[in-house]
Amino acid sequence: MSYPSAPPSYDDRNPLHPPPPGGYSGGYPAGFPGAYPQPPPYGAGYPQPGGYPQPVPPMPTHPMNFAGDNYGCSDTDGNGTFSSADWGDKKVRHNFIRKVYSIISVQLLVTVGIIAIFTFVTPVSSFVRRNMAVYYVSYAVFFVTYLVLACCEGPRRRFPWNIILLSVFTLALSFMTGTIASAYSTRAVLLAGIITAIVAIIVTIFCFQTKVDFTSCTGLFCVLGIVVMVTGIITAIVLSFKYIYWLHMLYAAIGAIAFTLFLAYDTQLVLGNRKHSMSPEEYVYGALTIYTDIVYIFTFLLQIVGSRD
Repeated sequence: MSYPSAPPSYDDRNPLHPPPPGGYSGGYPAGFPGAYPQPPPYGAGYPQPGGYPQPVPPMPTHPMNFAGDNYGCSDTDGNGTFSSADWGDKKVRHNFIRKVYSIISVQLLVTVGIIAIFTFVTPVSSFVRRNMAVYYVSYAVFFVTYLVLACCEGPRRRFPWNIILLSVFTLALSFMTGTIASAYSTRAVLLAGIITAIVAIIVTIFCFQTKVDFTSCTGLFCVLGIVVMVTGIITAIVLSFKYIYWLHMLYAAIGAIAFTLFLAYDTQLVLGNRKHSMSPEEYVYGALTIYTDIVYIFTFLLQIVGSRD
Protein backbone atom coordinates (compact mmCIF):
# COMPACT_ATOMS: atom_id res chain seq x y z
CA MET A 1 0.00 0.00 0.00
CA SER A 2 1.27 3.36 -0.92
CA TYR A 3 0.76 6.56 1.05
CA PRO A 4 -0.10 9.88 -0.51
CA SER A 5 2.83 12.12 -0.95
CA ALA A 6 0.91 15.24 0.14
CA PRO A 7 -2.16 16.11 2.34
CA PRO A 8 -5.48 16.68 0.64
CA SER A 9 -6.22 20.10 -0.62
CA TYR A 10 -8.23 22.65 1.39
CA ASP A 11 -11.27 22.00 -0.73
CA ASP A 12 -11.27 18.30 0.22
CA ARG A 13 -11.02 18.73 4.02
CA ASN A 14 -14.69 17.72 4.52
CA PRO A 15 -16.02 15.64 1.69
CA LEU A 16 -19.50 15.37 3.29
CA HIS A 17 -19.99 19.12 3.02
CA PRO A 18 -18.49 20.35 -0.17
CA PRO A 19 -17.57 23.99 -0.25
CA PRO A 20 -19.99 26.37 -1.87
CA PRO A 21 -19.27 27.68 -5.25
CA GLY A 22 -16.68 30.37 -5.05
CA GLY A 23 -15.18 29.05 -1.80
CA TYR A 24 -15.76 30.16 1.79
CA SER A 25 -16.14 33.83 2.54
CA GLY A 26 -14.83 33.52 6.06
CA GLY A 27 -16.15 31.58 9.00
CA TYR A 28 -18.47 28.65 8.93
CA PRO A 29 -21.71 28.66 7.00
CA ALA A 30 -24.93 29.17 8.93
CA GLY A 31 -25.94 25.52 8.74
CA PHE A 32 -22.54 24.11 9.48
CA PRO A 33 -22.37 21.87 12.59
CA GLY A 34 -20.69 23.65 15.47
CA ALA A 35 -21.25 27.10 14.07
CA TYR A 36 -22.15 29.73 16.66
CA PRO A 37 -25.54 31.44 16.33
CA GLN A 38 -25.40 34.99 15.19
CA PRO A 39 -26.47 37.50 17.88
CA PRO A 40 -29.72 39.35 17.24
CA PRO A 41 -29.61 43.04 16.51
CA TYR A 42 -29.29 45.33 19.51
CA GLY A 43 -32.59 45.91 21.26
CA ALA A 44 -34.38 43.03 19.57
CA GLY A 45 -35.11 39.67 21.17
CA TYR A 46 -34.08 40.54 24.74
CA PRO A 47 -36.70 40.90 27.53
CA GLN A 48 -37.74 44.39 28.29
CA PRO A 49 -36.75 45.97 31.65
CA GLY A 50 -39.11 44.97 34.40
CA GLY A 51 -40.11 41.72 32.77
CA TYR A 52 -38.13 39.55 35.15
CA PRO A 53 -40.00 38.04 38.14
CA GLN A 54 -39.45 39.74 41.47
CA PRO A 55 -37.14 37.90 43.86
CA VAL A 56 -38.84 35.99 46.70
CA PRO A 57 -37.62 37.06 50.17
CA PRO A 58 -35.91 34.25 52.06
CA MET A 59 -37.86 32.45 54.76
CA PRO A 60 -36.63 32.90 58.34
CA THR A 61 -34.53 30.04 59.56
CA HIS A 62 -35.03 30.65 63.30
CA PRO A 63 -38.30 29.83 65.09
CA MET A 64 -40.61 32.76 65.67
CA ASN A 65 -41.62 33.40 69.28
CA PHE A 66 -44.73 35.43 69.86
CA ALA A 67 -45.34 37.18 73.15
CA GLY A 68 -48.66 35.41 73.63
CA ASP A 69 -47.13 31.91 73.42
CA ASN A 70 -45.79 31.98 76.96
CA TYR A 71 -47.44 33.98 79.66
CA GLY A 72 -44.85 33.29 82.28
CA CYS A 73 -42.15 35.88 82.79
CA SER A 74 -38.78 34.21 82.90
CA ASP A 75 -36.07 36.34 84.44
CA THR A 76 -33.03 35.82 82.26
CA ASP A 77 -31.70 33.75 79.41
CA GLY A 78 -28.61 31.57 79.45
CA ASN A 79 -26.22 34.54 79.38
CA GLY A 80 -27.81 36.26 82.36
CA THR A 81 -29.44 39.01 80.28
CA PHE A 82 -33.05 39.58 79.39
CA SER A 83 -33.96 38.21 75.98
CA SER A 84 -36.31 39.99 73.57
CA ALA A 85 -39.03 37.39 74.16
CA ASP A 86 -38.82 37.95 77.93
CA TRP A 87 -39.10 41.70 77.47
CA GLY A 88 -42.14 41.16 75.26
CA ASP A 89 -43.76 38.90 77.87
CA LYS A 90 -43.07 41.39 80.64
CA LYS A 91 -44.60 44.18 78.59
CA VAL A 92 -47.74 42.10 78.01
CA ARG A 93 -47.92 41.25 81.72
CA HIS A 94 -47.49 44.88 82.77
CA ASN A 95 -50.24 46.00 80.40
CA PHE A 96 -52.46 43.24 81.77
CA ILE A 97 -51.83 44.30 85.38
CA ARG A 98 -52.49 47.93 84.54
CA LYS A 99 -55.77 47.03 82.83
CA VAL A 100 -56.93 44.82 85.71
CA TYR A 101 -56.28 47.42 88.40
CA SER A 102 -57.84 50.17 86.31
CA ILE A 103 -61.05 48.15 86.13
CA ILE A 104 -60.88 47.41 89.86
CA SER A 105 -60.45 51.12 90.63
CA VAL A 106 -63.62 51.96 88.68
CA GLN A 107 -65.52 49.14 90.38
CA LEU A 108 -64.47 50.26 93.86
CA LEU A 109 -65.40 53.88 93.10
CA VAL A 110 -68.88 52.76 92.03
CA THR A 111 -69.24 50.59 95.14
CA VAL A 112 -68.05 53.30 97.52
CA GLY A 113 -70.45 55.79 95.93
CA ILE A 114 -73.46 53.47 96.29
CA ILE A 115 -72.52 52.56 99.88
CA ALA A 116 -72.21 56.28 100.70
CA ILE A 117 -75.69 56.95 99.28
CA PHE A 118 -77.19 54.04 101.21
CA THR A 119 -75.44 55.14 104.41
CA PHE A 120 -75.60 58.95 104.46
CA VAL A 121 -78.87 59.62 102.61
CA THR A 122 -81.55 58.98 105.22
CA PRO A 123 -84.56 58.46 102.87
CA VAL A 124 -82.65 55.87 100.85
CA SER A 125 -81.43 54.10 103.98
CA SER A 126 -84.94 53.99 105.43
CA PHE A 127 -86.42 52.72 102.16
CA VAL A 128 -83.87 49.89 101.93
CA ARG A 129 -84.48 48.85 105.52
CA ARG A 130 -88.22 48.64 104.93
CA ASN A 131 -87.88 46.82 101.59
CA MET A 132 -85.50 43.91 101.84
CA ALA A 133 -86.53 42.86 98.35
CA VAL A 134 -83.76 45.18 97.09
CA TYR A 135 -81.21 42.97 98.79
CA TYR A 136 -82.62 39.69 97.47
CA VAL A 137 -82.98 40.96 93.89
CA SER A 138 -79.45 42.35 93.88
CA TYR A 139 -78.15 39.10 95.36
CA ALA A 140 -79.87 37.04 92.64
CA VAL A 141 -78.44 39.24 89.85
CA PHE A 142 -75.01 39.11 91.50
CA PHE A 143 -75.08 35.32 91.75
CA VAL A 144 -76.21 34.74 88.15
CA THR A 145 -73.71 37.15 86.59
CA TYR A 146 -70.92 35.76 88.76
CA LEU A 147 -71.62 32.22 87.55
CA VAL A 148 -71.71 33.37 83.91
CA LEU A 149 -68.41 35.26 84.18
CA ALA A 150 -66.65 32.61 86.24
CA CYS A 151 -67.81 29.51 84.37
CA CYS A 152 -68.31 30.65 80.75
CA GLU A 153 -65.10 31.53 78.97
CA GLY A 154 -66.80 32.89 75.86
CA PRO A 155 -68.84 35.75 77.41
CA ARG A 156 -66.03 36.96 79.66
CA ARG A 157 -63.56 37.15 76.74
CA ARG A 158 -65.86 38.58 74.09
CA PHE A 159 -66.18 42.34 73.88
CA PRO A 160 -68.53 44.08 74.67
CA TRP A 161 -70.40 41.30 76.49
CA ASN A 162 -67.66 40.95 79.09
CA ILE A 163 -67.82 44.65 79.98
CA ILE A 164 -71.63 44.61 80.06
CA LEU A 165 -71.75 41.56 82.34
CA LEU A 166 -69.02 42.98 84.57
CA SER A 167 -70.91 46.28 84.87
CA VAL A 168 -74.13 44.50 85.84
CA PHE A 169 -72.19 42.37 88.32
CA THR A 170 -70.56 45.44 89.88
CA LEU A 171 -73.86 47.27 90.27
CA ALA A 172 -75.57 44.21 91.77
CA LEU A 173 -72.81 43.58 94.31
CA SER A 174 -72.66 47.29 95.14
CA PHE A 175 -76.42 47.40 95.81
CA MET A 176 -76.16 44.26 97.92
CA THR A 177 -73.27 45.68 99.95
CA GLY A 178 -75.06 49.00 100.30
CA THR A 179 -78.15 47.34 101.77
CA ILE A 180 -75.92 45.52 104.28
CA ALA A 181 -74.11 48.74 105.20
CA SER A 182 -77.42 50.59 105.70
CA ALA A 183 -78.14 48.32 108.69
CA TYR A 184 -75.00 49.51 110.51
CA SER A 185 -73.94 52.80 112.00
CA THR A 186 -72.00 55.34 109.99
CA ARG A 187 -69.02 54.96 112.30
CA ALA A 188 -68.90 51.21 111.73
CA VAL A 189 -69.10 51.62 107.93
CA LEU A 190 -66.28 54.16 107.88
CA LEU A 191 -64.09 52.07 110.19
CA ALA A 192 -64.65 48.89 108.17
CA GLY A 193 -63.91 50.76 104.93
CA ILE A 194 -60.64 52.16 106.27
CA ILE A 195 -59.48 48.78 107.58
CA THR A 196 -60.41 47.12 104.27
CA ALA A 197 -58.39 49.69 102.31
CA ILE A 198 -55.36 49.19 104.58
CA VAL A 199 -55.59 45.40 104.32
CA ALA A 200 -55.93 45.48 100.51
CA ILE A 201 -52.93 47.81 100.12
CA ILE A 202 -50.75 45.78 102.49
CA VAL A 203 -51.64 42.48 100.79
CA THR A 204 -50.94 43.92 97.34
CA ILE A 205 -47.53 45.31 98.35
CA PHE A 206 -46.70 42.05 100.10
CA CYS A 207 -47.53 40.04 96.99
CA PHE A 208 -45.32 42.32 94.89
CA GLN A 209 -42.33 41.86 97.21
CA THR A 210 -42.57 38.39 98.73
CA LYS A 211 -41.03 35.20 97.36
CA VAL A 212 -43.76 33.08 98.97
CA ASP A 213 -45.82 31.43 96.24
CA PHE A 214 -49.47 31.24 97.26
CA THR A 215 -50.43 29.81 93.87
CA SER A 216 -48.60 26.57 94.63
CA CYS A 217 -51.13 25.85 97.42
CA THR A 218 -54.25 25.62 95.25
CA GLY A 219 -55.56 22.56 97.09
CA LEU A 220 -55.22 24.31 100.46
CA PHE A 221 -57.20 27.30 99.23
CA CYS A 222 -59.93 25.02 97.88
CA VAL A 223 -60.23 23.40 101.30
CA LEU A 224 -60.30 26.84 102.92
CA GLY A 225 -63.12 27.90 100.62
CA ILE A 226 -65.12 24.79 101.51
CA VAL A 227 -64.59 25.48 105.23
CA VAL A 228 -65.86 29.04 104.87
CA MET A 229 -68.92 27.89 102.92
CA VAL A 230 -69.82 25.12 105.37
CA THR A 231 -69.26 27.43 108.36
CA GLY A 232 -71.47 30.07 106.77
CA ILE A 233 -74.30 27.59 106.17
CA ILE A 234 -74.15 26.31 109.75
CA THR A 235 -74.01 29.85 111.15
CA ALA A 236 -76.98 30.96 109.05
CA ILE A 237 -79.07 28.00 110.21
CA VAL A 238 -78.19 28.48 113.88
CA LEU A 239 -78.66 32.25 113.86
CA SER A 240 -82.06 31.90 112.17
CA PHE A 241 -83.34 30.18 115.33
CA LYS A 242 -81.33 31.98 117.99
CA TYR A 243 -78.77 34.75 117.74
CA ILE A 244 -75.43 33.76 119.28
CA TYR A 245 -72.97 36.63 119.36
CA TRP A 246 -69.74 34.65 119.66
CA LEU A 247 -70.73 32.32 116.78
CA HIS A 248 -71.48 35.32 114.57
CA MET A 249 -68.12 36.92 115.44
CA LEU A 250 -66.27 33.64 114.87
CA TYR A 251 -67.76 33.25 111.42
CA ALA A 252 -66.97 36.88 110.56
CA ALA A 253 -63.36 36.46 111.69
CA ILE A 254 -62.93 33.24 109.69
CA GLY A 255 -64.42 34.90 106.63
CA ALA A 256 -62.20 37.99 106.92
CA ILE A 257 -59.03 35.90 107.28
CA ALA A 258 -60.02 33.52 104.49
CA PHE A 259 -60.80 36.25 101.97
CA THR A 260 -57.60 38.06 102.88
CA LEU A 261 -55.72 34.91 101.88
CA PHE A 262 -57.88 34.64 98.74
CA LEU A 263 -56.91 38.21 97.91
CA ALA A 264 -53.21 37.30 98.15
CA TYR A 265 -53.77 34.22 95.99
CA ASP A 266 -55.71 36.08 93.27
CA THR A 267 -53.23 38.97 93.31
CA GLN A 268 -50.32 36.62 92.61
CA LEU A 269 -52.29 34.98 89.80
CA VAL A 270 -52.62 38.41 88.20
CA LEU A 271 -49.00 39.42 88.82
CA GLY A 272 -47.62 36.24 87.26
CA ASN A 273 -44.04 34.94 87.71
CA ARG A 274 -45.36 32.18 89.97
CA LYS A 275 -46.18 28.51 89.54
CA HIS A 276 -49.64 29.42 88.26
CA SER A 277 -50.53 32.65 86.51
CA MET A 278 -53.56 34.13 84.81
CA SER A 279 -53.69 34.54 81.04
CA PRO A 280 -53.43 38.16 79.83
CA GLU A 281 -56.73 37.60 78.02
CA GLU A 282 -58.50 37.10 81.37
CA TYR A 283 -58.40 40.72 82.54
CA VAL A 284 -62.14 40.65 83.27
CA TYR A 285 -61.84 37.53 85.40
CA GLY A 286 -58.80 38.96 87.22
CA ALA A 287 -60.69 42.14 88.08
CA LEU A 288 -63.74 40.09 89.08
CA THR A 289 -61.88 37.93 91.60
CA ILE A 290 -59.86 40.70 93.29
CA TYR A 291 -62.85 43.04 93.48
CA THR A 292 -65.03 40.32 95.01
CA ASP A 293 -62.36 39.51 97.61
CA ILE A 294 -62.12 43.16 98.67
CA VAL A 295 -65.89 43.57 98.98
CA TYR A 296 -66.22 40.39 101.04
CA ILE A 297 -63.42 41.51 103.35
CA PHE A 298 -65.37 44.74 103.89
CA THR A 299 -68.61 42.93 104.72
CA PHE A 300 -66.94 40.57 107.21
CA LEU A 301 -65.06 43.41 108.89
CA LEU A 302 -68.30 45.36 109.06
CA GLN A 303 -69.88 42.52 111.02
CA ILE A 304 -66.94 42.51 113.43
CA VAL A 305 -66.58 46.24 114.13
CA GLY A 306 -70.18 47.28 113.55
CA SER A 307 -73.04 47.63 115.93
CA ARG A 308 -76.61 47.57 114.67
CA ASP A 309 -78.70 50.73 115.04
